[in-house]
Amino acid sequence: MSVTTKSGRILTDEMLDKMAEACERGEYPGTPVGEILVGRPLLFGEELKPVTFKETERKIAAIDRRAASLDVSRSDYLRHLVDEDLATA
Repeated sequence: MSVTTKSGRILTDEMLDKMAEACERGEYPGTPVGEILVGRPLLFGEELKPVTFKETERKIAAIDRRAASLDVSRSDYLRHLVDEDLATA
């Protein structure tokens, strides 16, 4: 079996297995272009810093239910609330 790349190059299963083995050893073909950044890319254009505070289990559960009902994470929900408040301050 084989696959054809977007550029038209045909890669066999054997070729793909060899490429995978090299990658697992940390060997990557070609020359990187630009700076290599390690880690998750920034989602908001700048580095995020943690903000922590204590809350009751009951209120945390309510926050989580509300976030889930909006199909967002707890962090995204709380960021949204802070952004709305700061926009009206």
